[in-house]
Amino acid sequence: MTRQILMFCLLCWPAVTMAQAPSADTGPLSVIDWLGEQPKTDPRAPKRPLAPAEAPVSRSALPPAVTVTALGEGSPRAIGLVPADVTGLPQDLWAGSTVNEITDRLDHMPDLHLPAARALFYRLLLAEATAPEGRAAEGDALALARVKALIDNGAVDPALSLIEQAGVATSPDHFALWMQVSLLVGTEDRACGLLSQKPYLTSDYSVRIFCAARAGNWDTAALTLGSAQALELLPPERLALLDRFLNPDLFEGEARLPTPRVMDAMGFRLFEAIGERPQTRSLPPAFSVVDLRDVAGWKAQLEAAERLTRLGALPDNRFLGIYSDREPAASGGIWDRVEALQRFDTALSTGSAEAVTKTLRPAWHAMQEAELEVSFAAIFADALQAIPLEGVAANLRDRISLLSPIYETVAAVDNPTPERAFLAAIAMGVAPKSVPDMRQADAIASAFTSPSPRANLITGAQNGKLGMSILASIALLEEGANGDTAALRDALSTLRALGLEDIARRAALQVLLLERS
Repeated sequence: MTRQILMFCLLCWPAVTMAQAPSADTGPLSVIDWLGEQPKTDPRAPKRPLAPAEAPVSRSALPPAVTVTALGEGSPRAIGLVPADVTGLPQDLWAGSTVNEITDRLDHMPDLHLPAARALFYRLLLAEATAPEGRAAEGDALALARVKALIDNGAVDPALSLIEQAGVATSPDHFALWMQVSLLVGTEDRACGLLSQKPYLTSDYSVRIFCAARAGNWDTAALTLGSAQALELLPPERLALLDRFLNPDLFEGEARLPTPRVMDAMGFRLFEAIGERPQTRSLPPAFSVVDLRDVAGWKAQLEAAERLTRLGALPDNRFLGIYSDREPAASGGIWDRVEALQRFDTALSTGSAEAVTKTLRPAWHAMQEAELEVSFAAIFADALQAIPLEGVAANLRDRISLLSPIYETVAAVDNPTPERAFLAAIAMGVAPKSVPDMRQADAIASAFTSPSPRANLITGAQNGKLGMSILASIALLEEGANGDTAALRDALSTLRALGLEDIARRAALQVLLLERS
């Protein structure tokens, strides 16, 4: 799990240098900086007598400043999976905001379709950060909000690691989120084990009954269910589901239970346990993680991998591993995409320019169909540079490379067309000399020639609300990618002003190169 989380973070969020981050040539700092700066003395030199102690003398008639700290609260801890030297984001990026403001903004974020916008959003959620106002309770509430946002976007593995770092026994709310994620990834036995030691962590009778049954305590589970039924402690639909879960023999031949309009993780696992597993395609993204387990068929795994990769919630290499797991079992739809990618991967491994030329375009079209172009570029761009391609294949390779992390190193080409020169200028972060006839090119050119960052977002960042300013910029960027030219110009300008140059360039290139209806 830890390895997958590290891959997820490194592949989805390439580090950029923020204005607050230390420069590359700064040496590593000691834990106690002054320890390495003590003056050197000659041990043979005679020691001077110590100066007599002197009572402190005030230099002012003003009363001394008094710092107030609530009892039981120490210095705020930083919660997050990716350190500041990787994200480029300072730990106090939420300092000037309240948890209510942050939670409200996270709850109202638009659906993110531009890969660069998603990457920045995940980077922000996973960055090490201290609590607003430096209070532990605020930090716990912020951690819960971040975990919920990750779950809502299908990033279940990072959510699991983040809630575990925050402390699963910190409060019943922490435990409830941990149990929810554990049910999705199949590690619920750990959560049930903790609950057996600390039963006060939940008042949810569904969880108590489920965990008692998982532990083999059927009498306890049946007694708890009977109490819940008698006292109507759970909705009738959940009571009926739990009854079938505990007493499957009593319901043989009965009609299937109706699928609830709103599914939760516990309900899904109970339906799965009684042999009535719901389809995940119509459920929120987090449920797709269930299909990545070995208990699901390969087609279900492929569909889940595509969905989660589109959301930026699955490491690219894991996506490739699932796609390469076996030979396609049929033709049409997803099977044709699998076959096209596998043929290209095999051709690339041979190093044959002819084989790569033959298979590159079909593979690219397959990835366009699934809207996985950026992941394809991240996986294969480096290897493609070693293949001597010509003509159409070489042009396609260059476009793919501009969507990859190596976009800047492959930007310059000899005798570029006006379109290619414009792309190269954006990739290198310089003002383009001319604007070709490309989608949203005018708005993008403006952000690099005469930037117009949103003043309120820059001011907010300067006043301790950097995280909120970035969230607003992400929402603005998504509006721009959907066709609002003014929003796109302002979003790119603001990201550049905030020091997120890499994200701004990649977002601009994606808007220009990705074909979205």
